[in-house]
Amino acid sequence: MYFKKSQSAMEYLMTYGWAILIIAVVLGILFQLGIFSGGNFQPHAQAGSCQVQKSIAGISLEGECNGMLPEFVGQFNGASSVITTSMPSTATPSQGTIVIWFNRQWTTNDGQYHGLVGMGGYYGAAGVGNTNDNSIQLFKWTDNKWYFGLWSPSGGCWINSVADSSISGNTWHQLTVEWGGSINGAEMWFDDGTPSSCPPTAALTAFAVQTIYIGESDTNSYMNGYLANLQIYNTTLSASEVQALYQEGIGGAPIRPQNLVGWWPLNGNANDYSGNNNNGNAISVGYSSSWESGYTAP
Repeated sequence: MYFKKSQSAMEYLMTYGWAILIIAVVLGILFQLGIFSGGNFQPHAQAGSCQVQKSIAGISLEGECNGMLPEFVGQFNGASSVITTSMPSTATPSQGTIVIWFNRQWTTNDGQYHGLVGMGGYYGAAGVGNTNDNSIQLFKWTDNKWYFGLWSPSGGCWINSVADSSISGNTWHQLTVEWGGSINGAEMWFDDGTPSSCPPTAALTAFAVQTIYIGESDTNSYMNGYLANLQIYNTTLSASEVQALYQEGIGGAPIRPQNLVGWWPLNGNANDYSGNNNNGNAISVGYSSSWESGYTAP
């Protein structure tokens, strides 16, 4: 009798144990794919759902987008992907701030350099090589370190901020750089850490090449990975404002619309939503809707 009960119990465990195991495996796979990511249950901003409205009456943010996750992000192939757009007429090369979210999809020993943003022409993507040009470049160099370069004919400044191996792949990070104005030289911030800096440099007075490159910062320095929420200001931001932008997350709205000269969310298109209408020309750029598995909100 006890034997029959034991046999029945074993048969029960074998039957339902395999079922439970299969369910556990399926749930694990779905978790790895990001199906249960908290972001999937947050409101998403459709492309074009928010923009800065600039008029004589004032400057305001149109649409509900602050804190909302983007529906899409820009996907760059590391070989030919780039977005080019005109330099905003309200940009001031002598001071400014660049804020961008990125997710690298390369190994740290790939021997390549990957550009995020390029402005100007001295070391710029235009390949002019003219020493009369000025440039602002943001990239990972072949020595596997991140750099921010600020250059004018009479002087320059390079920040060697952090090793690429310390910036995990398949993970979203915010990068902020500032130069001139209230900054003594230039500063580079990764996420909400302590900024790296370089000494004062000669003021940039004019850009000889009136172009911004998104996803490329030097000739053939193509980004391999994802970019989102590029914001460019014509002034420097305070440390508390930089921290606030990071805490807003990848869907954060511009923190100082009155100084915003360019805003490319890359949420399904290359349009500029700053109110300055500097829409980008995208080459070999895709827009991914499955980007959230590598994103953790601040």
